[in-house]
Amino acid sequence: MSRVNRHRLIHQLLPAVFLCMSASSFAATSTGSLSVSSTVLAACSVTGASLAFGSYTNAQIDNSASVSVTCTNGTSYNVGLDAGGGSGATTAVRKMTGSVSGTLSYSLYKDAGRSTVWGNTVGSDTAIGTGTGAAQSMSVYGRVPGGQNADAGVYSDTVTVTLTY
Repeated sequence: MSRVNRHRLIHQLLPAVFLCMSASSFAATSTGSLSVSSTVLAACSVTGASLAFGSYTNAQIDNSASVSVTCTNGTSYNVGLDAGGGSGATTAVRKMTGSVSGTLSYSLYKDAGRSTVWGNTVGSDTAIGTGTGAAQSMSVYGRVPGGQNADAGVYSDTVTVTLTY
C-alpha cells in the first residue's frame, strides 16, 4: 500500500476510532438522591349563619341555623358559642336586647331535642369534630321560651363563635 493510500485510510478510519473511544469514555454513570419533604399545617375556619326566630307572641318559638367549619383533614376541633352581648346573659340563658327597652331570653342547644346547652368551655359544653378538608355543617338549635313579658320592638343579639383546634 502506498504512502498516500495509507494516509487516506488513516483519515477515513480516524473518525470511527474517535467515535468508539468517546462512546466508551462516557458510558460510566453515577447516582445520588434528592430528599423531598413538606409539612401540612393544621388550619381551620368557621362561619356562622343568622338564626331568626320571627315574631314572638308569648308562645315558645324553636328554630335552627348552622355553623360551617372547614379544617385540614384529621384536625380535631371544638366549636364554642359565648353568652352573647345581652345584659345578664349566660350560656344557659342568653338575652336579646330590645330596640326600645328590655330583653328577650333564648337558649342555644347542640341537639334537636334542645336538652344540651351549647356553651364555650372546651371539654365541657362545646361541640367537637374532626376536619375532612371540606366544609362541615353543625346545626345550632334555638329556643325562645314562652310566657315572657317583653315590650314591643325588635330584639337582637350577637353570639361569638369560637373555633379551637
